[in-house]
Amino acid sequence: MQFWSRQRALVTGGSGFLGRRVVERLTSLGCGSIAAPRRAEYDLRDLGDVVRLYRDVQPTIVLHLAAHVGGIGANREHPGEFFYDNLMMGAQLLDQARRFDVPKFVAVGTVCAYPKFAPVPFREEDLWAGYPEETNAPYGLAKKMLLVQSQAYRQEYSYNSIFLLPVNLYGPGDNFDPRTSHVIPALVRKCVEAVESRASEIEVWGDGTPTREFLYVDDAVEGILLAAEHYNSSDPVNLGSGTEISIADLARVIAEHAGFRGRIVFDTSKPNGQPRRRLDVSKAQERFGFHATMSFDEGLRRTVEWYLGARVAR
Repeated sequence: MQFWSRQRALVTGGSGFLGRRVVERLTSLGCGSIAAPRRAEYDLRDLGDVVRLYRDVQPTIVLHLAAHVGGIGANREHPGEFFYDNLMMGAQLLDQARRFDVPKFVAVGTVCAYPKFAPVPFREEDLWAGYPEETNAPYGLAKKMLLVQSQAYRQEYSYNSIFLLPVNLYGPGDNFDPRTSHVIPALVRKCVEAVESRASEIEVWGDGTPTREFLYVDDAVEGILLAAEHYNSSDPVNLGSGTEISIADLARVIAEHAGFRGRIVFDTSKPNGQPRRRLDVSKAQERFGFHATMSFDEGLRRTVEWYLGARVAR
């Protein structure tokens, strides 16, 4: 808490799913000041707005969480937008942090940066072993450039920035919009709506065989803040739970929590995405003492309960 009480934190994406939880946690830690600007105030793709943001906030640490992101469908529809927006936000924010002498920059990347056929579990050393899965490669590569920039700026300017690689996050407060949501909130919504409409089946993209790893949002917050306080290297570090589950099994578990008893139909005309995802999470434990604590089943239960409550409240 002494570390954070001395900080003026700039949290990009502070109104998003992860960002809101980071701001809440920083508040509980007594952070000296917290700025979480919205896009209407500062467009992070615009250099003038980025410069104005740094002048206004004068941060001592930047937590760059902002991203233009979505599920497989959104990535397929907007690859250009996802590439440009994420590349420009990251490059300009990190460059201006260095120019404004901000002591530390924390870049939050994505598991989508890994090669499509990376050896499992994904080790940070394998980041450059191939091209990412095609449907989300533009987004993944745009975020991956923050790693290149971090390492280049440390080499040339001795600038202190770090790069973290979280797996897909989930939890209460997630994005449940079917047009842009990731797999867990998408399946939760499908199952809940099927129960309400008494539908006999739900449809799931792909054949159900791909595996994924998920990290509860509050665990991700702890990992990011531990790294922000204790980690000072441009070597990338994974943030995950270290466990994987197939999409088919995931759908069944979510259906059980949501009370859906119908059939789960897999639409094999839709893409599977990356075949497998599971991270080697040993480096996070070694470098800054992070390990996930939320059990997956309990995390899913809380997520479904939150969504049911949010629907009642509307």
